[in-house]
Amino acid sequence: MTEKRTRRKRDPERTREAILEAAREVLAQDGKEGVSVVQVARRAGVNRGTAYQHFQTREQLIEATASWVSDKLDRAVFGDPDAENGELPLEADAVEAVNDNLATFAMENPELGRIWLFEVLSSKQPSNDPFWRHYESNFKEFAKTALAQPGIDAEVLSVLLISGAFIWPVWVRAHARTAKERQHMMERYTREILRLTLHGTLRPEKYAELEARVSNRAGASKSLPESKRSAASKPSPASKRSAASSRSGVSKPAPASKTAPANKTSPAKKK
Repeated sequence: MTEKRTRRKRDPERTREAILEAAREVLAQDGKEGVSVVQVARRAGVNRGTAYQHFQTREQLIEATASWVSDKLDRAVFGDPDAENGELPLEADAVEAVNDNLATFAMENPELGRIWLFEVLSSKQPSNDPFWRHYESNFKEFAKTALAQPGIDAEVLSVLLISGAFIWPVWVRAHARTAKERQHMMERYTREILRLTLHGTLRPEKYAELEARVSNRAGASKSLPESKRSAASKPSPASKRSAASSRSGVSKPAPASKTAPANKTSPAKKK
């Protein structure tokens, strides 16, 4: 009596995970140009037809991989979403942890992080990306609290901080030779980001006119009474003309005086 071979039960989710993991490795090694469904299927150890059942085109595969990486990034930075209580990470330790977690992920996944970053920045709908949506929405909510400085542009700030986190490892790779040096440079980056967000780089009292302009653009000065606005931030018409002349390099001639005109000399006689 022959024994029947037990057919291994298919697990579509596990197969999809294996394909995405292989695609992540190919993207990190060869970039988007080196990705093909066939190559990724071979690397994942799955049948080519099975791979095409999950992803019909390389574009779908790349998009799905970016979204998959985004989910991993979101979990690495903010933790398990199922365990979240819906509150913003406003405590000092939580703020520092988010900053450290983002820098650590970027340092450990430099090529993949830059690929993900490009996909998000070039997307017409970045809000579809799980991590971007989570990160930016946190900043928007934080900007509404009494803990935030007035006039924060959450979108701009999110792009700057995330871009910096994924570009810094490029600099580190070129200048650090050992794991200890890389760790030290990552700590320098996170420390500077915290210092920058806490204190900035300029002392406002030394740049009163610049601070007034920035505040006006952000709409912060609208709540101030007119009498308290600095007169220095409103240059006089004369100073405006002087500044315009100095920028153009052309000075306007002085107005003619109202004194009596000088005697005209008679034309020379024709010979």
